Amino acid sequence: MSLLRIDASLMPATSASRALGDLVEAEWVAAHPDSVVTRRNLVDSPIPADAWQNAVYAGFTPEGDRTEEQRAAVALATQLADELIEADALLFTVPLYNYGVSQHFKLWFDLAYTDPRTNPGSTTLNGKPATLATVLGGNYDEGTPKAGWDHSTPYLTRLLQDVWGLDLRVVQRPFTLVGVNPALDQFADLAADLKSDAETKATQSGRELAELRGKADAA
Repeated sequence: MSLLRIDASLMPATSASRALGDLVEAEWVAAHPDSVVTRRNLVDSPIPADAWQNAVYAGFTPEGDRTEEQRAAVALATQLADELIEADALLFTVPLYNYGVSQHFKLWFDLAYTDPRTNPGSTTLNGKPATLATVLGGNYDEGTPKAGWDHSTPYLTRLLQDVWGLDLRVVQRPFTLVGVNPALDQFADLAADLKSDAETKATQSGRELAELRGKADAA
């Protein structure tokens, strides 16, 4: 049994997305205490900015003519795909930054996506249970002044659920900047309720991941 955890927060010590991920992981470990948890911290060990470009170019270059940079990029893409394929369940903790997806996560996905086992048309990851824990500094729901400004959660859902075919659960916590940005102090009660709801959903998601994997093994 194994869980692959991908973290993309810039501030791990105070990260709200990682805190949600910890709740998911705790439920997984409680159900599968002997399982392996593989962690990839995309901030501490970022994907090189030119790796995707080199892996793509390598696909159009005969193997014997590839540069060292292209070979290294292909090897890293293979490693990322191996981690995805070998894991029994997946956990992604990815915050919203500047209304969009984390650059660290996008570099990781783009490079992993160059591997033939995970690129367009592949069904290798179909049905694998996964959780996306994501947080938003503000609130971008319908009816709010910046409704529709969350360009990360829909993008991530499209990639993980629709492109890779993961059996995906999304746990989202808005208003994480309440208590940090004084302009949002008026939303303190709502933010507390949203935090509690997200934590409950994270715990439930962790249980579901463990149960789904357990049922698959029993089958």
